[in-house]
Amino acid sequence: MDDICNMINIRNQVLLDSFAKALKMHRKSKGFTQEELALRTDISLSQIARIETGKINPTLCTLDIIAKGLELSLEDLFKEI
Repeated sequence: MDDICNMINIRNQVLLDSFAKALKMHRKSKGFTQEELALRTDISLSQIARIETGKINPTLCTLDIIAKGLELSLEDLFKEI
């Protein structure tokens, strides 16, 4: 059972890391700093930074807010993963 849990945790972290890189790429392509994205979304700068480094697993609602702040659809936010 521990092996299965470890595999799931590793797979989840790989997904979070992939999303983090994609989010950072989208943000930079729009010319926004993390601070600007935080202001556009009313999400704290520290939370934006933790999402972009794969340290936290954001909710679907948070991802929708970020997508709108980047002027993207939720679908487009995930295209680079």
